[in-house]
Amino acid sequence: MNFYGYQRKNGTVGIRNYLAIISTVICANEVAEAISNKVKDSVPVLHPQGCCQMPVDLKRVTSTLAGLGINPNVGAVLLVSLGCEGVNVEEVEKRIRQAGKPVEKVIVQEIGGISKAVAKGVELADLMAEDLKKQEKKPASISDLVVGIKCGSSDTLSGLLTNPIVGMAVDKIIGCGGRVVFGEVTEMIGAENHIVSRIKNPEIKDKIINSIINIENRAKSVGEDMREGQPTPGNIKGGLTTIEEKSLGAIIKSGSKIIDDFIEYGEQVREGKLTVVDSPGREPELLTGLAAAGAQIIIFTTGRGAPQGYPICPVIKVTANPRTYEKLNELIDVGFTINDDVDDIESVFDADSNKLLSYFNEVCNGKLTKAEINKYNKFINIYVTGPVI
Repeated sequence: MNFYGYQRKNGTVGIRNYLAIISTVICANEVAEAISNKVKDSVPVLHPQGCCQMPVDLKRVTSTLAGLGINPNVGAVLLVSLGCEGVNVEEVEKRIRQAGKPVEKVIVQEIGGISKAVAKGVELADLMAEDLKKQEKKPASISDLVVGIKCGSSDTLSGLLTNPIVGMAVDKIIGCGGRVVFGEVTEMIGAENHIVSRIKNPEIKDKIINSIINIENRAKSVGEDMREGQPTPGNIKGGLTTIEEKSLGAIIKSGSKIIDDFIEYGEQVREGKLTVVDSPGREPELLTGLAAAGAQIIIFTTGRGAPQGYPICPVIKVTANPRTYEKLNELIDVGFTINDDVDDIESVFDADSNKLLSYFNEVCNGKLTKAEINKYNKFINIYVTGPVI
């Protein structure tokens, strides 16, 4: 599988060429959005974090914002800072610049207010946007890709059909030299045996098991059981009964290959072919974790229908629920139709995984996903573990 992409100076390849207007703190969101509204082909990256947080979370937000700027789909970055936030803006700027990307910065408190910040930001962004237009695509291959996978609004068909099909596609992507990253540690509870059976490295095995224990203990620390919130009410309406049942269906989308790396939230994938990122299951945080890890494209399985996209990553939504595909066709990119009287389900999964990869290849070559067409890609969040102070 080959495609044409944007070659970056650090050796990565983007399938999109975004000018990202990244707010470094919630208080700068409006300014970043105002700048993006005036600069064609730019995307605002807005979030509710960046200040009055514990050091561990400020470090995580700093790392995540840098990761988003480094993402191969981003060709240039304008950082929009209020000026007094806790996040380390200089570190974000430094890491993006070290990746060989153009990066500029506007600080609202230093420049003299919102109107001056917007005017200066538009001036800087227009110059970067002009440079991005001059860049041409070059031949690239699937080995240049990091693919994120996610499931959401799951139902019983997610674990029985949609996720196994995606799992087969994941095996093929890795077999062709691509890398895959997934998370949703919450939805590994009850599937621990299946996870560890696919890990050879004892250190990685310990990290993933500890991550599962930690995320469950976070719920216990506030006097709650994870099972009071998982499965979600929507999952239950879709036929799922327990977190364990949900987990066993969710993990199948990661395929059957060896899990060979584990990264913290905000870190970038390394040489591992199949990496786990420490993360919760909720869409706004998990999609950010995948994008910050370096995913250029995300495959998102859904049972009852999920609308989400992401500002800097095409998100391909797939389902094997025919009613969902028919009712929510404007949101779903790929639908699988599987008859009840199929004799050889493996051959059906194989054909459907090829159908998904064909669409996947089109998106890598510029085809817009439904989320991109609908512009349902604005709200994001960053996973934090401590209190707001």
